[in-house]
Order: sequence, then C-alpha cells, then structure tokens
Amino acid sequence: MPNKVITLDEFIFNKQANHSLASGELSGLLRDIGLASKIINREVNKAGLVDILGNLNSENVQGEQQKKLDVYANNQFINALRNSGQCAGIASEEMEDILCFEDDRARYAKYVVTLDPLDGSSNIDVNVAVGTIFSILKRKSPMGQFCDRNDFLQKGTDQVAAGYVVYGSSTMLVYTTGNGTNGFTLDPSIGEFCLSHPNFMMPKDGEIYSINHGNRWNFSEGTMKYIDHCINKLQDRPKPYSLRYIGSMVADIHRNLIKGGIFMYPISKKRPNGKLRLLYECNPMSFIVEQAGGIATDGNRRIMEIEPTELHQRCPIFMGSPKMVEHLKKCLEIDYD
Repeated sequence: MPNKVITLDEFIFNKQANHSLASGELSGLLRDIGLASKIINREVNKAGLVDILGNLNSENVQGEQQKKLDVYANNQFINALRNSGQCAGIASEEMEDILCFEDDRARYAKYVVTLDPLDGSSNIDVNVAVGTIFSILKRKSPMGQFCDRNDFLQKGTDQVAAGYVVYGSSTMLVYTTGNGTNGFTLDPSIGEFCLSHPNFMMPKDGEIYSINHGNRWNFSEGTMKYIDHCINKLQDRPKPYSLRYIGSMVADIHRNLIKGGIFMYPISKKRPNGKLRLLYECNPMSFIVEQAGGIATDGNRRIMEIEPTELHQRCPIFMGSPKMVEHLKKCLEIDYD
C-alpha cells in the first residue's frame, strides 16, 4: 500500500498542538508564506521568458544593485503577509526600515516576520538555484498598537519559526518551529508542498566545505588554517574535502544539510563584520541547522545568542556538521588569543 501523501497544510495543522505557542495564527502565517513561495517559484521558472531578469536602476539599503526579481519577490511577500491578518509587520533585506501593516487586524496580530525574499538572486541570470529565507517572531509591543523596531530586534533564540525555500531542479520548503526540521517538495501536478524529508538530520561529519575560495588571502589566520585542513590529505583522511560553493546561502546550506558539510562566510579585510545579515539570514538558517543536529557559530559565539542592535546588522557565520564545526572552532582560537 503506497504511503499517504501529507501536504504542508495537513502537516502544519497536525503539528500545531505540539508547539508551545500553538495557534491558528501561526499555522495560517506559515501557509501564507508557502503560498507566496509558490507564486515566486512560478516566476523563477519562467524568468527567461518574461521581463524580470537583470537589474533595476536602484540599490537596496545594503548598497547592492537590486534585481527585478528581488523586488517582485519582496512585493509578493508583502501582499501575502498583509492580507493574512496574522502579521503585524515585516522587515526585509530589500527595505531600509520595517513595514508596519496599518489596519485593525495587524494591530492585534501576534507575529512579525523577517525576510530575505530572494537569496542569491544574482544567480537567476545564469539559471542557478536561488532561495527565500524567513523568520517568525512573537511581537513584544502591546497588542492594539502598531509594531515597532524592538519587535524585530530579538535574539535568534526568540524565534517562533524559521524556514527557507530553495528554487532549484525541484522546489523545496524547509522549516522548523523548534521541534525538528522538516522538508516539503512542491508537486507541480497538484500545486502543493508535500512532506518529502521528515525530521531532517544533518550528518555528524561531511566531506564538503563551502566558502568563496577566491577571497582566501583576505581571511583571518584561523580561517586560513581551517581551509588548509580542508585541502590537505591527512593520516585519517586520504583525500581532501570537496569545495562546493554556489553563491546562494540557501542552496549551499540545503546541500550540506542533506550530505553533510560546513558553510563559511567569515570576516575579511574587505568585510570586517562579515557580509551576511543576522536577522534575515544567519538567525533563521541557524535555527534550522541546529534543529537538524548541526552547529552555527560566528567563530566565538552561538549565532542565536547574539543580541541584535540594528535591523541590517551583519556577522560572520560558520554552520554545518558538528564534527567539522568543532574542528573549525579550534582553528579559530588563534584569532581570539
């Protein structure tokens, strides 16, 4: 007898009672994010056929050239989350400040959302995997008022849920609410995300390291020491690790989550604070990786324990299989002596 197909909606409903903040609002919010992801997936898949490739004549708050699809994806999430009635406001990598939804439902909504609407969007033009990253936080501001910045400036340990969508050869949504990490693959024949990877567990060790190797000589002494470890043959490892770097955080971590490995975006001479954003990228991906048995650190601290002070705060990040990350941390001790 074939296994029963479990859709994302069914899974969310069935698991709702297991969450300490169980509510129809959180479940509805996750479903709305899934719906927006389906719309974005449709546009990504036909990107070569419509006018959504290439750059706009604008930059985002990070000073990066905005892609047309970045803005499209951001608008889709704004529309979906505003219409949901479950979200008080959002903070996005594509916007300078938070966006409060100014209607009666939003004033009484329990949650806020942080987003990287289209991670790795520079890959779109060359038909390489991209993704979406999201984090859900319970608001701190009083119910009945509009949300404010303090609702978003929370540590990663305060996340209620986090997830990502990878738009690749197949489209997958992976999320956690703190009770393990589960993956769902979009079945285009029925237009539903279906449970395909229940209770993801990252291998304790791996053979893949992911880093922009071209920046090697700008990295710290400790990071370079670990890279040397990866590329050399050792007594207990007859061949070097394999370098795999896509340039999309979602795609790189998704691969390592399944196969085992380590993802690194360290500080460098050019980026002394790192490049990736704590609220939109590092915290949600750390939550997912930890719930799958992995480790996420800035080299000295657990990522999810960093106190955020700015919306677009950056930090270095190393995450992946426990054995690999623990060895990396020993190498990085040089940098903190």
